[in-house]
Amino acid sequence: MTFLHTLQNKYKGANSVDKLIYINTAIFVLTVFFSVFSGLYKEQTNCLVDWFSLDSSTEVYLSKPWAIISYGFLHADFFHLLSNLIVLYFIGNLFIQYFTQKQFQTFYFLGIIFGGLLFILSYNYFPLFSDKQGQLVGASAGVSAIFVGIATHMPNYQLKLRFIGFVKLWHLAGIWVVLNFIGLNGGNAGGNFAHLGGALFGYLYTKQGTRENTGILNWLITRFQKKEKPLKTAYRSTTKKKKAPVNSGPNQKQIDAILDKISKSGYDTLTKAEKEFLFKQGKR
Repeated sequence: MTFLHTLQNKYKGANSVDKLIYINTAIFVLTVFFSVFSGLYKEQTNCLVDWFSLDSSTEVYLSKPWAIISYGFLHADFFHLLSNLIVLYFIGNLFIQYFTQKQFQTFYFLGIIFGGLLFILSYNYFPLFSDKQGQLVGASAGVSAIFVGIATHMPNYQLKLRFIGFVKLWHLAGIWVVLNFIGLNGGNAGGNFAHLGGALFGYLYTKQGTRENTGILNWLITRFQKKEKPLKTAYRSTTKKKKAPVNSGPNQKQIDAILDKISKSGYDTLTKAEKEFLFKQGKR
């Protein structure tokens, strides 16, 4: 079996968490290849990253609307990729113990979308970024949605961290959110806005799942979830067919009387009228 076949079999048998890790890793390797290739030519940028990353400019975004999702599969460098995938592996596998893999995908993809939208809004409407332009890559918004989502669902779940001990999940999620708020004053403010957008989605989606699904959030969720086709099932009815009730009218009483006479005295004792009546009833 070739190496590619081995990878293909592992991918097919993997859960949603591992599949996302494989996809992100493969895309990173591809971008590195394009980066090296484009670096052979002076004044040429990595067109793959430019084409799929999310720009803060609304005009640029409208020219490549797919970037609202594709940016979540690009990473700036190896350590950026590694940090996201480590969190995704541990938190993601914890997540699918309490949610379905379909919900995991919803958290990831809609977390990326919400993070990307907040990134664009922050650059265009917040005074912090006046006269600035930015470019966003990374799966952190999707990872944040999963992290905050599972922490909202089971806040008192404890993780054992080396050299620290047991820490409640909501404490870790709270620290993550606070660090991103502090980072709004740093050089990666746009990225921190995206992380907070993903975290906000994870919180709202989990909270909404505990009550009736209403509002714009549920509308967005249903747009991105696959509709399962109704299965055509052939089945046998478990209810037994009721037998037609035996006629208990005058004819039946007369038949019973004739049969009783036969049993006592024999068929030959019947009158001609009784024999004709019994014959007619037997034809019905």
